[in-house]
Amino acid sequence: MSGDPEPPVPAGTGRRPGLPTVPPWTVRTMAVSGAVLALAAIGWLVFWLLLRLPLITFTVALAVLLAALTSPISGALRRAGLPAALSALLAVLTLATVLLGIGFLVGFRAASTMQDLTRPLAAGIDRIRVWAIEGPLGLDPEQVSDIRNEIVTWIYEASPTPTDGARMGLYVLGGLILVAFLVFFFLKDGAGMWAWLLERVPDRRRAQVDGAGRSAWDTLAHYVRGVVVVALIDAVGIGAALLILGVPLWLSLTLLTFVGAFVPLLGATVSGAVAVLVTLVTNDMTDAIIILVVVLVVQQVEGNLLQPLIMGRALHLHPAAILVAVTAGGLLLGVAGALLAVPLMAVTYRVLEYLRLHPAAPGSPAAEGTPEDAVAPTPTGDGAVTQPATAS
Repeated sequence: MSGDPEPPVPAGTGRRPGLPTVPPWTVRTMAVSGAVLALAAIGWLVFWLLLRLPLITFTVALAVLLAALTSPISGALRRAGLPAALSALLAVLTLATVLLGIGFLVGFRAASTMQDLTRPLAAGIDRIRVWAIEGPLGLDPEQVSDIRNEIVTWIYEASPTPTDGARMGLYVLGGLILVAFLVFFFLKDGAGMWAWLLERVPDRRRAQVDGAGRSAWDTLAHYVRGVVVVALIDAVGIGAALLILGVPLWLSLTLLTFVGAFVPLLGATVSGAVAVLVTLVTNDMTDAIIILVVVLVVQQVEGNLLQPLIMGRALHLHPAAILVAVTAGGLLLGVAGALLAVPLMAVTYRVLEYLRLHPAAPGSPAAEGTPEDAVAPTPTGDGAVTQPATAS
């Protein structure tokens, strides 16, 4: 009955009579929402700082990728008995020798012929324009001409002048020197850096964070080594076809194919289209069709055989997710963002999966060994993760 007195509140409930009870799910929802908003704000701030310093961001990211690529060399030298500093130095020198050799043999020649490459591209676009107007499509000549002019203008603007090329060369040289120093310290002191980070993690989550970090390193190492092998196979396959058909700029197009392979989906498509256009202008329609068939076959072999076989689970992502990541990275940071988008997504996915499958139990012990014994993870060739010797 409405006139009955309200039952007494049990002692210790902390609620005064007459106040409504808040459902537990409301409290949980508010707590989770607040945590999500706080994390989103922190993430936005970090992302804003990264965009404000693109050179530092890209340099550090590139150094991490190269450290993952050269870590087997440094690890093998350490196991052979060399000190950590000497092992890291020899690994960096090996990497620098390979990169400088490619730059002198291919890169400088490609840069000198970049102006020659823009002319065939413009001529190929003109042929397509004529076909689109006079062919079966019958498109509006004015609209087609406007599109053609925008594309050709962009191509010529993308080709740097000698002054801009020299300035860009100095800019790139400074970045490469910084990358070399960072790779050296990552290989030499990576164990200490990782141990320093683990010391600042609560004991009950230290093992979980350590495992997630090793999973991320393993994924990154598999990705960067796999993409280098795939890029070499793509460049050799398409470059051999261009050489056999006698395409004048086959070396520059081979380099473009190699670099384009580092941007999944979009890079291979763009480099293949450029190869077909240049062949159409410098040779004839038959050779262009042959190059088109070779490009399609190589891309199919890459997507259906090479990447699953070489990379394994390192790039276990849906093509739609890869396309969105590459597009977003390109819009935010240009070519550098497109190059880093996929490895960042792959590493993030593997870390989240590890944290989901290995939750930190309350009161769980820390990782085996003291923080000083923890070292940066180094993946082996069979996919396992081992620990290199502690930096001396």
